[in-house]
Amino acid sequence: MYKRILVATDGSTLSKKAVNNAIALASTCGAELVALKVVPRYPQSYFEGSISLSVDDVARVEKQWSEEAQAIVDGVKKSGEAKGVKVKSVVVKSDVVSDALISAAKKHKADLIVMASHGRRGVKRLLLGSETQQVLTHSEIPVLVLR
Repeated sequence: MYKRILVATDGSTLSKKAVNNAIALASTCGAELVALKVVPRYPQSYFEGSISLSVDDVARVEKQWSEEAQAIVDGVKKSGEAKGVKVKSVVVKSDVVSDALISAAKKHKADLIVMASHGRRGVKRLLLGSETQQVLTHSEIPVLVLR
């Protein structure tokens, strides 16, 4: 059925649900799993009068974010391999999560994307946006959404 499944995670409780289901599905199908975490490229300040960060501070923050992201996807790898699933852990830097997910799925030749959604509606969805909705709208690869 599926040969390679990409699962998006941010380490949250909700994304762990997506990870657990992706591992179970990969195990059932005999598929490989690609665990993906997207991290922002650099801290941005949007408010006038805010304190800008020095180059050293930006590098320190980016390194911390990358290390935390790697720990998250390595945890997915460990969980998957414990259940007999081959897992590749991937960290991508991007400011647009949905574009990074779709690009990574294409790059790694995934035939399914698994991700979680908060299921926000109305004004909350309008104000907070929905990465899941963007992936659903723009992906040519099937997407399994868990809530």
